[in-house]
Amino acid sequence: MPSVTVVIAARPDQADIDAVRAARALDYPPDKLEILLARGRQPSAQRNAALKEAQGDLIYFLDDDSVPEPKNLRRIIGHFADPDIKMVGGPNICPADAPPLEQTFALVLGTWLAFGPSRARYTPVGTVRQTTEKELILCNLVARRDALLESGGFNEKLYPNEENALMDELQASGGKLLYDSQLVVRRRPRRTLKAFAKMLMTYGRGRAEQIRVNPTVGSALNFAPPLFVLYLVLLIPAIIWKGSIVILPLILYLGAVLVQVAALTRIAPPRQCLPVIPLIILTHVLYGFGFWRGLCTKLRPPRGGDANVTVERISLND
Repeated sequence: MPSVTVVIAARPDQADIDAVRAARALDYPPDKLEILLARGRQPSAQRNAALKEAQGDLIYFLDDDSVPEPKNLRRIIGHFADPDIKMVGGPNICPADAPPLEQTFALVLGTWLAFGPSRARYTPVGTVRQTTEKELILCNLVARRDALLESGGFNEKLYPNEENALMDELQASGGKLLYDSQLVVRRRPRRTLKAFAKMLMTYGRGRAEQIRVNPTVGSALNFAPPLFVLYLVLLIPAIIWKGSIVILPLILYLGAVLVQVAALTRIAPPRQCLPVIPLIILTHVLYGFGFWRGLCTKLRPPRGGDANVTVERISLND
């Protein structure tokens, strides 16, 4: 059995860390498991610092609020029998006892219209298969330590999307990525509408910054939201110039939103699905605005206090 280091990024003053308790509960031989808690204010730098101190053959990255299934590490052992497999990941799903608003956010995250193939990050989709960075997420990701070190670790100029750029590099050098829909962590979505909106803007900015650093054909679909925002901005001048015919794409778009929400009623009650209509539109608009912002930001590694990272080795016992 390969040795495993669980790496958790947390804030400097954070005391209650769900992922630490969950990592201690993982079903894996204690002599093959270690837990590193990297504290700081820039997750890319925190994870790189932990990576340098890690002793495991495999690195299991968790966010501070990720709660993995106890069987997860035993599940991935067979996946890494193929030496070409460099990373394995699965979805982070909303806990069943989360508040109704968070359950609604989870519905949005799991829709094809809102997040395309990346919906697989938030809901189990299909079975075990080779994949791309579009379906994997760093809050539930296992990687070979040697592959990470050879690639230089995470680009500290990027956050978020530092893992996406690294996955693209690994695939470009011949490595394979694997998605396992049953490799699950429980993780609550954002707790308020304001926090959810901020997340969408951040995701858009992060994708644009990633494209600037590491452009790939796979990111072409991510241009749809910013182009939609541009269409909305130009809509009134276009109506004046070309007439109401230019509204047709918007009508088709709204129809697609309604169809998507109607499909959700098979897995959720209608009263929970109705708020998804404005939230899907909000997703596209805010992601698009964030994307445009990300094309203009200054990319630089963390400096000053943001560069300070401490790595703690956590006891496996409470």
